[in-house]
Amino acid sequence: MLATFLIGLREGLEAALVVGILVAYLRRLGRQDALPKLWAGVALAVALALGIGGVLTFGAYSLTFEAQELIGGLLSLLAVGMVTWMIFWMQKAGRTMKATLEGGLDRALTQGGIWALVAIGFVSVAREGIETTLLLWSMVQSFGDAPSALLGALLGLATAVVVGWLLSRGAVRLDLRRFFTWTSGFLVIVAAGVLAYAVMDLQEAGALPGPFTAAAPIDAVTGTVALGWAAFPFGWAFDVTNVIAPDSAWATILQATVGFMPRMTWLQVAVWTLYLVVVSSLFVRGLRARTPAAPGAPTTAVREPSASTSTQQGAV
Repeated sequence: MLATFLIGLREGLEAALVVGILVAYLRRLGRQDALPKLWAGVALAVALALGIGGVLTFGAYSLTFEAQELIGGLLSLLAVGMVTWMIFWMQKAGRTMKATLEGGLDRALTQGGIWALVAIGFVSVAREGIETTLLLWSMVQSFGDAPSALLGALLGLATAVVVGWLLSRGAVRLDLRRFFTWTSGFLVIVAAGVLAYAVMDLQEAGALPGPFTAAAPIDAVTGTVALGWAAFPFGWAFDVTNVIAPDSAWATILQATVGFMPRMTWLQVAVWTLYLVVVSSLFVRGLRARTPAAPGAPTTAVREPSASTSTQQGAV
C-alpha cells in the first residue's frame, strides 16, 4: 500500500502540475472559454488509463497460464522502460516544461481549434496515466494483494490532486525539485523490482531459461532444481522462504521497497543488480550535472496573476 501510494502521489502530482500550468495560463490570457475543451482532453486521458487497466485486469482471465505470464512479463518490461525514460526526461526537461506547455497552448489557440485544445489536455495527462496504469498493474501482479495496492494508489492520486490544487492557489509551497529528485530515486529501486518480477514471469512462461525450463540445473542428490552457486546461471540463486514466508508482511514490504523476493533466480538477481548499478549511476551523474539553485530561490508553484496583469497579457 505504501509503495503504490508513493507512485500514485508522484505520478498524480506530475499530472496535476501540468494541468495546473495549462489552466493558469488560459486564465491569464482571459480564455476561460477554452477550459472545458482542455478538461475534456484530461477526462479522455483518464478514461484511456482506466480502460487499459480494465483490459489488463479482466482480459487475462481467458488466457492460459503461460500466455498470462508472457503478457505480464512483457508489459512489466514496458512499464520499466517508460518509468526509466520518465525519470531522465524529468531530470532534463523539468526546468523548461512550463515554457514548452505554454508554447504548445499558444499554437493550439492560434492555429488549431477545439480538437487542438482537447489534444493538449489529452497528451498532457495520457503519458502519466498509461505509465501509472502499467506500473501499478505490474506491482499488483507481483504482490498478489490487489485491494491494498489499489487503495494505496487511489489515496496517492487523491492526495496529489489536493496538493496540486493547493499549489495552484498558492496555499502551500513545495520544493518540487527536491520532491521529484527523491521520488525519482525511489522509482529507480521500484523499477528494478518490477524488472526482476518481469524476468520471473518470462521464465515461468518459458520465454527465458530458468528453473521452469529444461535448462534448469538439477541437484543430483535431491532431484530438484539446484540452489546457490551450483545452480548458476539458470537455477535458484537463493531460497529463504523458510525464514520469510512469501505471503508475509515482511516479504511484501521488502518486495515493494527494494524488489527483494524470498526466492529468486540467478537471472533475476543479475538483471536487478545490473539495472540498479547502471540506472542509479546515470541518475546520480545527472544530479551532479545540474546547476545548483541560487540560495534563497523561491520554490516552484503555479500561481494566479493579478487582474491587471491578466488584462494586459490578454490584450497582448
